[in-house]
Amino acid sequence: MHSLTWKLMLAFLVISLTGAALASVFARWITVREFDRLVLEQAQSSFLSEVTAYYQTHGSWLGVTEYFRQRAESRQSPPQEPGQPQSQRPQTAGGAQPPQREPGKPQAQSPQNTGGAQPLPQVPVILIDQNGYVLHPVPPYRLGDYVPPEKLAQGKPVKIGDQVVGTILATGAPPPLDTREQQYLDRTNLALLVSALGAVTIALLLSLVLARTLTQPVRDLRNAIRAMAQGVLGVTVPVRSRDELGQLTTAFNQMSADLARANQARRQMTADIAHDLRTPLSVIRGYCEGLRDGVLKPTPNTFRTMYQEAEHLSLLVEDLRTLSLADAGELKLARQRVSPRELLERIAAAHQLRAQEHQITFQVNAEANLPEVNVDPERMAQVMNNLVGNALRYTPAGGQITLAATQNADQVYLTVQDTGAGIAPDDLPRIFDRSYRGDASRGQQAGESGLGLAIAKSIVEAHGGRIWAESQWGQGARFIFTLPVKPV
Repeated sequence: MHSLTWKLMLAFLVISLTGAALASVFARWITVREFDRLVLEQAQSSFLSEVTAYYQTHGSWLGVTEYFRQRAESRQSPPQEPGQPQSQRPQTAGGAQPPQREPGKPQAQSPQNTGGAQPLPQVPVILIDQNGYVLHPVPPYRLGDYVPPEKLAQGKPVKIGDQVVGTILATGAPPPLDTREQQYLDRTNLALLVSALGAVTIALLLSLVLARTLTQPVRDLRNAIRAMAQGVLGVTVPVRSRDELGQLTTAFNQMSADLARANQARRQMTADIAHDLRTPLSVIRGYCEGLRDGVLKPTPNTFRTMYQEAEHLSLLVEDLRTLSLADAGELKLARQRVSPRELLERIAAAHQLRAQEHQITFQVNAEANLPEVNVDPERMAQVMNNLVGNALRYTPAGGQITLAATQNADQVYLTVQDTGAGIAPDDLPRIFDRSYRGDASRGQQAGESGLGLAIAKSIVEAHGGRIWAESQWGQGARFIFTLPVKPV
């Protein structure tokens, strides 16, 4: 049984069977107990009426023991054959009365019962006289036993007018059931059994429906994972609920979409890098062939061009190496305490000449008393150079680039803001993707790999910070990254 559906069905069925069995047993126990209590109360009420009528007729309890003994014998005696003479019995009414007892003493056994077994009465109720002695015994009580007052308080008084002439007390054992009562209990038990079987049948059907409903998202996920394992990326699964399974399905769909985008980005990156590598290699190869064939002369300009293309290849390889180290978590950082203002001034000085050539002004704004940050200065310079290089590239003449540093709680915020054309809203969420180019007009320039922002993000995250961009189209762009004051 390897199917989750069958396992759930078995679990539901076992729970249903257990619940139905417990409910049936408990219902039967309650029914029998309450029915026995009802029968006992009816027997007590009938017995109370009978003994009250006996006392009203005879004016005392004399002969009551013999009366109930004869009643018991008559219930146990088999029916007489036609014509058989009836046995003579002592008379209790209209005939000679049994010998009277002294006051305070229990009535003695009649001669007919001496030495013989006392027949068990039908009603499990004893009769007690005013003095606390048993007149009508039921096991475990015997004729003449004394019942203490605290026990008498649990019984029902026998009253003639306002006078209490005796007490009846149930022995606690339920009376025997007659045929109709037993048939009633049997029918009740049958109804409980049928109800339990019906409940189990319905539970089995519901368990089948619930099991299939619960496992359908799992089957959908299984099929989608199998499809992804065969190379079909971007598979989505319908979300059927808002519970944990629905959340799992949503997370899977998000993962599938991210994986498809990552795979597409990887392919695009591979194609871009192949193109970037092919261009300088083609130039170097062409110059080498020209020098070999004597078409080109070995002039300084020829070697300078070949060196620049080789340098371009070296930068591409170094960028790829930096990203691979960052992905593997092995990017080495030579940390030291650095002032944020000094870092900004260093970057501004490095790009000042280029900014003047493009008629762009630099401005450095740093809050006073900024704490030092524990960073790798060269890696941070690489991040700032990428950001400032982008700002110089897309800021028109007469524009301005602002480098700023502020503190918020335990974070230092470094900002590079330009007054260029800004970033399109569709491109803004993806500008840190590797080799992503949202605007064709912003193509790669010589010596660029297209990985600058991706490398900047990897370096910042390796320092325990984060980086993002803010922009409105036509109003410039602002790149912000954070560095923790305390080292991570």
